[in-house]
Amino acid sequence: MLVIKVTERYKKRLKRLKEKNRRWRYCNYCKFLVCASIAVIESKIIDIIRHEVRKFPDEFQFGAATASYQVEGAWNEDGKSESIWDHLLHENPCYVLDCSNGDIADDSYHQYKRDVEMMRELGLDFYRFSLSWTRILPTSFPDKINEAGVQYYNNLIDEMLKYNIKPMVTLYHWDLPQKLQEMGGWTNPNIIDWYSDYARVAFELFGDRVKDWITINEPYQICYNGYGDNSLAPFLNIKGVADYMCAKNLLLAHAKAYHIYDEEFRPTQGGSIFISLSAQWYDAEYEEFAVAAQEANDFFWAVYSHPIFAASGDFPKSVKVAVAAKSIEQGYLRSRLPEFTDEEIAYVRGSSDYFGLNHYSTMYVYRNESTLNYYETPSFNDDHGVMTYTYDEWNIGESKKTKFVPWGFTKLLTKIREDYGNPPVIVTENGFATYEGLNDEDRVTYYKHYISAMLDAMDEGSDIRSYTAWSIMDNFEWTAGYTERFGLYEVDYDSEERTRTPRKSAFVYKQILRTRELDMHYEPDTDVMTIDEGH
Repeated sequence: MLVIKVTERYKKRLKRLKEKNRRWRYCNYCKFLVCASIAVIESKIIDIIRHEVRKFPDEFQFGAATASYQVEGAWNEDGKSESIWDHLLHENPCYVLDCSNGDIADDSYHQYKRDVEMMRELGLDFYRFSLSWTRILPTSFPDKINEAGVQYYNNLIDEMLKYNIKPMVTLYHWDLPQKLQEMGGWTNPNIIDWYSDYARVAFELFGDRVKDWITINEPYQICYNGYGDNSLAPFLNIKGVADYMCAKNLLLAHAKAYHIYDEEFRPTQGGSIFISLSAQWYDAEYEEFAVAAQEANDFFWAVYSHPIFAASGDFPKSVKVAVAAKSIEQGYLRSRLPEFTDEEIAYVRGSSDYFGLNHYSTMYVYRNESTLNYYETPSFNDDHGVMTYTYDEWNIGESKKTKFVPWGFTKLLTKIREDYGNPPVIVTENGFATYEGLNDEDRVTYYKHYISAMLDAMDEGSDIRSYTAWSIMDNFEWTAGYTERFGLYEVDYDSEERTRTPRKSAFVYKQILRTRELDMHYEPDTDVMTIDEGH
């Protein structure tokens, strides 16, 4: 039974919004006027609360995640060489909001036993972490394997397995060797071999104990933010060209690693291997923008999922048509989006055991006369030609990094089910940014509602196998540095020990894992975080 509940806070917001909507509303992101009806506004701010406790399937798995550069520290210890993030932030430290870096980060390189202790406190089924390419292969190539780096990962994996916590290992989470970047990085087609050689080494070193492999984390961020823009390393900002070159090479590199594992290692190691895609949901508030919303989803995430999960393979048709038309119009002799050969389409198609999904937010989109010639040309943004906007009511808490739109999560999971024949999904990241403080009520609200939205999709038939909270602890949040905190545990960056302390959200997440139930009304006792032996 669904019960509509309007909280006092939302009643005040509703009253304010009703007053505001006596006037035409001008959206900050828009160049057009919209009149948002009271009915539409109410639908955005009313909580839909299930009073019954919702149960998870017995086999459902829960975990939490981190990434190597964001937590390990020890950036140049024990033979590790320089990554693109090491290089960038030592050359230009204030690319980051607080001029910080990951040189020490959470010091997980030295504190892996405390990390595992936190996993035990939460009762995690699995822990997702990434390998540092430069810690294992300091020359970037398999001619030299760094034994100290290998030992660190062996120690972490063995410590986890001692307590029945499964390692889920990401091979690449953004920290490319600087040497490879100087040779073109993901725009050089040779990276298909460079990456797959590294992947093979990892399978050989750790595959006897690691049964869940993620090839690459968030291709869109790697290619668009790093190569087509200047918001992530390597900050190339070669718009509408380098990002597309990166996309094709990355997908082929992923597929090659998949086939190496599938053919050479799966028969004896018996694990799984898949890619993790960042997909936010792009929706149309008004029917006239439905096509724009569909194409936004094609450009922002299906450009990576369609070649792998669609029955036809290849890039989405809307992306191919739009980029080709823009390219010819701009004087190019061919599309700026590289084409796959028939053999490459077949090679990439089906190359993932799961749909790994990172999700945080939802946006509305529109495209009309006001968006024409708005973006720089050529560029990815000009190619899709849409603009996005959100509502103030989607902000909860102080941070504006993540929006609270749980219904978008359900819609996204439904879209994946309907478009790709209901592939098994592992939610590899979902979480909420706050600032400092242990009473993170807004994160608790976000987690409860997003997990409930995931259960809604499961009730409708989506095959979702696992859920991963981002992140187990605060970490270096890329260009936001340490100003944005995603952790279930707060990290004290002023202390040499990088002390980790559980937030309220950690106690709530622990209760979900312990009971295998979601109780929207659960309020934890946050006095002491203990280890439940035998979980």
